[in-house]
Amino acid sequence: MAAPPLSTLRALITHIHLSYFPIIPPLTTLLKHPLSSRSLSFLCKPRCSKPSLHSHSLHSHSQSPSKGSLLILKQDERFLGSIDDTQMGNSSTIAAIVTCLGGAPAAVGIVRMSGPSAVEITRKVFRTAKKRRRNKGDGESCSLWQPTSHVVEYGLVFDCGGNVVDEVLMIPMLAPRSYTREDVIELQCHGSEVCLRRVLRACLEAGARLAEPGEFTLRAFLNGRLDLTQAENGGFSHLVKSFRNQCIELLTEIEARLDFEDEMPPLDIIAIRNKINDMLGDVEKALDTAHYDKLLASGLQIAIIGRPNVGKSSLLNAWSKSERAIVTEIAGTTRDVVEASITVEGIPVTLLDTAGIRETEDVVEKIGVERSEVAALGADVIIMTVSAVDGWTLDDSKLFNRIRSAKSEYIVYSDLCVLMPFHFTLITKDMRSSTPTILVINKIDCVKSVCYEGFDVECNFDKCIYTCAVTGEGLKNLEMAVSELVGLNRISSGGRRWVINQRQCEQLIRTKEALIRLKSSMDEELPLDFWTIDLREATLALGEISGDDVSEEVLSNIFSKFCIGK
Repeated sequence: MAAPPLSTLRALITHIHLSYFPIIPPLTTLLKHPLSSRSLSFLCKPRCSKPSLHSHSLHSHSQSPSKGSLLILKQDERFLGSIDDTQMGNSSTIAAIVTCLGGAPAAVGIVRMSGPSAVEITRKVFRTAKKRRRNKGDGESCSLWQPTSHVVEYGLVFDCGGNVVDEVLMIPMLAPRSYTREDVIELQCHGSEVCLRRVLRACLEAGARLAEPGEFTLRAFLNGRLDLTQAENGGFSHLVKSFRNQCIELLTEIEARLDFEDEMPPLDIIAIRNKINDMLGDVEKALDTAHYDKLLASGLQIAIIGRPNVGKSSLLNAWSKSERAIVTEIAGTTRDVVEASITVEGIPVTLLDTAGIRETEDVVEKIGVERSEVAALGADVIIMTVSAVDGWTLDDSKLFNRIRSAKSEYIVYSDLCVLMPFHFTLITKDMRSSTPTILVINKIDCVKSVCYEGFDVECNFDKCIYTCAVTGEGLKNLEMAVSELVGLNRISSGGRRWVINQRQCEQLIRTKEALIRLKSSMDEELPLDFWTIDLREATLALGEISGDDVSEEVLSNIFSKFCIGK
């Protein structure tokens, strides 16, 4: 069954939205891969708690504010009821505080309204300082106040009791030249949270409803102002549209030849293959940003492990340019996990200096060893430190195998169970498949020369770096090794203007898989019908990122581009 046109989809969502709000429109039921409520709430602007609504209505004020108007309250409104007891109305005009609350007050705060009654509500609460024209016969105003779109006006906001709430700048953005393509009014108030909440309360009492999280952006999407990609990540939208347009062009070329083979020239297979390869490369680069986003949010943990007195604490101090860890010549000085924070390629990194791991009868040191093992198990990168003076020792092998076994050993039923039914064999998986591991040969200043002999680098470690914690030699190479192992080197030096979220990542993976299948179909010289299946899958996946449909566009493209049926 073909997917419904985008216009029909938006019309249906809008109908449900207007009929049943404050319930969030069931957008998730209309998409093949539904959006989570978290995806839409991610779009929201900061908003305050729900202000209380009073039973009395707001009265009109016929007098304009004069120069002598004072911002004096007749009563203290901070204690007029609990803000959390609000019951939201059914008005289709929404209002919310759109500047951040909770921190130090800013100079200016903004209350925004959007909807068909935004202007009418503004007439009730706002009085412009501009003098109005009057009729010659009577002293009444010639007409109701009507704002001019995108023209700022200065005035006062009144509450339902006739009290002056605040002096504001009112900015009208009338439909369709607004963010939501509805009438939008912004009241720029003083930044105090008390002022903002009282201005918002006045708007709610005049007929507005408190906006749901992300509702301004949701209305922008429903009204065609932006697509889902722009709503979630504006910079990513251009790339998705580019991918999708390329898929549609290929699909158009192929389907046109399926239906009108005699009238079309043969396909340029080499050009199509090159275009697919370029798209796959771009998709891979976009997927890299999902990992980068995670790293930016949570950072990296690097555990520095090793025998006692191999220079782990000195390495942490040199790398972090601090004296976080105590350093002495006495083995076993560090008894607990010591943390230090650095940055690698803009990513926050927590270095964990651990106690030297060895067999010990000391109760305190034994606890430190246990904590070291726990730190290594939870780390994103493990740095195994050895001394260049001692070389790789039997104790180093025992330590490394101990950590590796704890990290990745699996118990499987042995083939010997036929002869010995209760026999099990431990099969140890290489640690490199789970956690990147770097061998750091420290204290190179204490020996004349260091070589790889005695270090089983290729089999057990991803990288091997020589360092001197005293001089700082090798630390830059260590950072580069970490960057390469976690994939930071795949991010361009200028960074990214955007990163993709989980929903977008899932659809990009779907796109990538479809393009890989398409390449396979081309290599196997399968019929063109098979090509269209994979291309349509890629196009639909990209369409779900942006919220677009594909069926009508493909048909429209065929007839408009090739003039078939003219």
